Amino acid sequence: MARLDTFLRIAADQRASDLHFHAGKVPHVRHNGELSTMPFRVLSEPQVRAFLDEVLGAQQLATLDRSGHVDFAYELDDVGRFRGSVCRQAGGLSAVFRVIPDDIPNLDDLELPAAVSGFTRHANGMVLVTGPTGSGKTTTLAAMVDMINRTSGRHIITVEDPIEFVHPPRRGLVTQREVGLHVESFSAALRSALREAPDVLVVGEMRDFETISLALTAAEAGVLVFATLHTGSASKAIDRMMGAAPADQQEQVREVLSVMLRGVLSQRLCRLADGRGRTAATEILLQSPSISNLIREAKVHQIDAYLRGGEDASKGMHSLEHSLRRLIDEGRITRDEAMLQANDPEAIDRSNTGARA
Repeated sequence: MARLDTFLRIAADQRASDLHFHAGKVPHVRHNGELSTMPFRVLSEPQVRAFLDEVLGAQQLATLDRSGHVDFAYELDDVGRFRGSVCRQAGGLSAVFRVIPDDIPNLDDLELPAAVSGFTRHANGMVLVTGPTGSGKTTTLAAMVDMINRTSGRHIITVEDPIEFVHPPRRGLVTQREVGLHVESFSAALRSALREAPDVLVVGEMRDFETISLALTAAEAGVLVFATLHTGSASKAIDRMMGAAPADQQEQVREVLSVMLRGVLSQRLCRLADGRGRTAATEILLQSPSISNLIREAKVHQIDAYLRGGEDASKGMHSLEHSLRRLIDEGRITRDEAMLQANDPEAIDRSNTGARA
């Protein structure tokens, strides 16, 4: 047994979200967004390397030595799976292991708005899941894939770096490909995906314009595409996609997005007022004539104000601030926590509960 397994087992038993191994520091675990130390000695650079040598394969070690960074998945029998990320930094090697639950949560367990389950029922188009690192995007995406897998006989192809949640066959068929292991890159996987008869395509992350362009092409071809972006709001996600395009292609991207975008879920994990966990605050953007026009006319900057105005609240659209205000009113989070998470803190006091998340 690898010595690191003991620490991973402790992290899983304590229901921590992450285990941190950093040269020059003691190991840390993260609970509900907060780091705490483990009762262990300060780790030297050779000690961290020795721990990692026992869990990394030869190809992963070669990637780490060549590029200074490697992402991978690690499975521990009777405990579960972990997403590992190792990099070189000023103090030496640094490793973070994200705990991946054995069971894929369903959307009801995650207490997400009804509009999120509605995303899974589209036949085609593009759905974006956004939020900062550690906001639960991967878990939400896995729950949506699981719903499709359980309720319809569709072929789902996922492209991930690395594979986190493993989806067994239910009513549907799930093909999971890992970048660096099964395919060279996200863009290479997307180029081949359309020849593999997908009904649903899940892109773990859109990192460059080539990937964005291929994902949009898939949506135009009749595939339902889910993709994640590291942005803090629905409008910034759309802006990021358009901004990634060369100047001579931005108009075309706007046109395609205005037609093919089915919706955007942007989320943040907020600490509960009683300190016993976290809950998601969400922002939901849905396709509508007004939203399509704003995208087509390059007026994406007006989407934030549109959502905060609550014009389409009855359809399930709402701003992040409306969701935070509701959580305050229900006593689930504190006002200070809401102000910390809000994109526009002043809007917390201006908002009302008219838009229900």
